[in-house]
Amino acid sequence: MSVPDRAGGKGRAALRRGRAVAASKPFQIAVALAAIALGALLIYRALKDYSFDELVAAVGRVPTGRVAASAGFAAASYVCLTLFDYLALRYAGKPLAYRRAALASFVGLSLGHTIGLAALSSGAIRYRFYSRWGLDAGEVAKVILFCGLTVGLGLSGLAGAALLFEPGIAWDMAGLSPAATYGLAIACLAAPVLYVLLAACLRAPLVVRGWSIALPGPKLAVAQVAVGVANFLCVAACLHQALAGVREVGFAAVASAYVVANTATILSHVPGGLGVIETVVQHLLPGVGLVGPLLVFRFTYFLVPLALGTLGLAASEAFYARGKGSR
Repeated sequence: MSVPDRAGGKGRAALRRGRAVAASKPFQIAVALAAIALGALLIYRALKDYSFDELVAAVGRVPTGRVAASAGFAAASYVCLTLFDYLALRYAGKPLAYRRAALASFVGLSLGHTIGLAALSSGAIRYRFYSRWGLDAGEVAKVILFCGLTVGLGLSGLAGAALLFEPGIAWDMAGLSPAATYGLAIACLAAPVLYVLLAACLRAPLVVRGWSIALPGPKLAVAQVAVGVANFLCVAACLHQALAGVREVGFAAVASAYVVANTATILSHVPGGLGVIETVVQHLLPGVGLVGPLLVFRFTYFLVPLALGTLGLAASEAFYARGKGSR
């Protein structure tokens, strides 16, 4: 008697999940269409103040080699971001093929970086993909939480190194004393180390203010920190190559400026860091014509991925609408 009962229970649970997925489809479709429309609008808004000739001239002042290097580091960053999801799916207990993790990650984050509120905007798009591939809402939430933590660990690691080697920007822009700056640098570097140690030593879930959080295994935690730091190194290098096309500037200084700008962007949720990055970079390189290099950075890291991600989302929606996506 117990076997039929269990089978019946599983059948009812599967039926409930099926109904929930069916009920959520109109919302998912609305989110997908809204993301596509918003992506197209953001591309238009970012470029509408410039004529085609102005854009070509501004970018043309940056040497071709620097533009290519900036684009290469942007691509490397997005590869790192696909690994965020690939690792996160293993943490959630729902490993998928890399191609699927990469698709969901790239489409979600290429739009989320520019839309702002990345955890919500890219999270909704990721749910659109992952729910098709067998993940429920709780498992997608684990993926998003893991990726968000990877962002924090990566930014913390880069911030610690940048503040240690180039503390001047923090002194000038944040008004921190040298002692406070170096103390913050050490704290930032210690955070990823402490995280890995906790993952290695703690067997029970970590309880924070009533929330129970299961840490990944030590190998997964090390990989998480590594790809997190590598991602932000690539983004800082993308910006550095664009700026170095008009003025010699050290990588550590650019990384420090990027950390300040990115932290402000995350706290303010400004879409694509519009205005924030420009303000910080202008402080780093006063009196330098920065339209060209900043356009190169925005093209390579935000606008080209945004266009590709928007096309990718539209293509995937058409593909799944024809009933082929589940294979």
